[in-house]
Amino acid sequence: MTTTAQPNELKHPQLFPQLVVGRGNPKARLMLIGEAPGAEEDARGLPFVGRSGQLLSELMFEAGLDEQNELYICNVLKCRPPNNRKPTAKEIDISRPWLKQQIDLIDPALVLLSGATALQAILGVRSGISKLRGQWQNHEGREFMPMFHPSYLLRFRSREAGTPQDLTMQDLREARRRLHLL
Repeated sequence: MTTTAQPNELKHPQLFPQLVVGRGNPKARLMLIGEAPGAEEDARGLPFVGRSGQLLSELMFEAGLDEQNELYICNVLKCRPPNNRKPTAKEIDISRPWLKQQIDLIDPALVLLSGATALQAILGVRSGISKLRGQWQNHEGREFMPMFHPSYLLRFRSREAGTPQDLTMQDLREARRRLHLL
């Protein structure tokens, strides 16, 4: 006897997770990698489209980066973790080959690592991002720069000198400068 799934069962996120692969220019020379999809990203199937994504878009625009043409955006995890929790080390390890293949296919010259999870997944660094943010790291022939995740920036709305948003603007302007030197 076979049973068929009811419509509500097909929407259950743990049975059939939404894949959130990426958005932007697949030929971009600049890639941004975040942690994992949030609720809005899961619902729309696109990374960085929720509140933190809106802030990221605003900062990119102010830094002079053309999000549609100069950037490709993705996450370490391609599915939202249950209850929007931080990805586990096992989930990161499982996702790493998919992310590496995505990086290889896009082949960006520069990569922004948005948040500690991206930093850990790519560079293997488990320490806080504050010490490395804004500094280019050469890894496997590619340049990576850690930066604060926009969800962290939502807690600090000020853009005064030295604040997390100001530091992130500096990082994005440095990425633009470096991108235009290529």
